[in-house]
Amino acid sequence: MTDFNDRRRAEEAKSAQDEMNMFRVTARRNRLLGVWAAEKMELSDAETESYAKAVVQADFEEAGDEDVIRKVFGDLVSVGCDIDESAVRVALEQKAVEARRQLIGEA
Repeated sequence: MTDFNDRRRAEEAKSAQDEMNMFRVTARRNRLLGVWAAEKMELSDAETESYAKAVVQADFEEAGDEDVIRKVFGDLVSVGCDIDESAVRVALEQKAVEARRQLIGEA
């Protein structure tokens, strides 16, 4: 019985750690996407930092990535950047890979 309880606790701990890691990767990815978009919009360093935080916060509006894509794409279009939504989606995927690499490098 103890083995079963120990195994269950270990699985719960691993699940919690996996969720935390996924949250960190997603937040880092969104921040990196915000920096990427800020460069396209030619924002200053201070504006870039603020914008990157706003992109991270945009992810809390709804489940999934659509809220982040909608924000970044809308902001890029509103300042006159010649870009399409698929380019934002590709950048999001690239930033996810970069975020994972960065977090693995920090571990």
